[in-house]
Amino acid sequence: MTSHDTVDGVRALVRGCVLEITLDRPKANAIDTQVSRALYAAFARLRDDPQLRVGILTGAGERFFSAGWDLKAAAGGEAVTADHGPGGFGGITELFDLNKPVIAAVNGMAVGGGFEIALACDLIVAAEHAEFFLPEVTLGIVPDSGGVLRLPRLLPRQLANQLLLTGERLCAREAQRWGLLNRVVAADRLLDEARALAARLAANAPLALQAVKEIVRDTAALDLAESYRNMRAGRYPAYSAMLASSDVQEGLAAYSEKRAPCWQAR
Repeated sequence: MTSHDTVDGVRALVRGCVLEITLDRPKANAIDTQVSRALYAAFARLRDDPQLRVGILTGAGERFFSAGWDLKAAAGGEAVTADHGPGGFGGITELFDLNKPVIAAVNGMAVGGGFEIALACDLIVAAEHAEFFLPEVTLGIVPDSGGVLRLPRLLPRQLANQLLLTGERLCAREAQRWGLLNRVVAADRLLDEARALAARLAANAPLALQAVKEIVRDTAALDLAESYRNMRAGRYPAYSAMLASSDVQEGLAAYSEKRAPCWQAR
């Protein structure tokens, strides 16, 4: 079953329990404040709809995943400090209560903020011709929608510094070699690969997926002992909800009975 809608260059398509979000703003899928808010609405829908389990984010066309901040909007008066809404730039870079996994299907160049929204996703699948770079320093600004924060946590510091300070490009294969990407595929297989990965995620217990994402995110800056203390003290709501759910018993029963589990997310 599918359903879809389009708002401000953002297409949202529901395929079963997966929400596919497509940024469709020719020619470069650039993002202004209005588009950021439309993207946020799509991600909030994923977060809040109990029937949805996984999101896929991609761009229309084959050249750009997203060119990042819309410089035409900037020329028209949109300030570098403009408010992009509750999810931050791209609707996801500061959306810290989205506990459902999002796959970025990078169909072309991920430039500046486009790279940053991909980094804000949980998994990245890229077309072979995709490129990733942060040119902000060449424009007199910095990639402060996550680039300067997330990239040094994901790459060796010297490489992260090189990309941040020079604006150099990273091709898909090189990005995969450094662990930034999960898969690199031919362009004509990109969405099929992302959908197959989404189906694999969606087959797992939804509350367990949410708990994993919550714990990974909220313990990122903690040492191991403190992370354990927080888990045992019940400080992670999604984790606590998972432990108390009937899905735990269903998973164990399904394993014992050698059948597929029927998850209820409760």
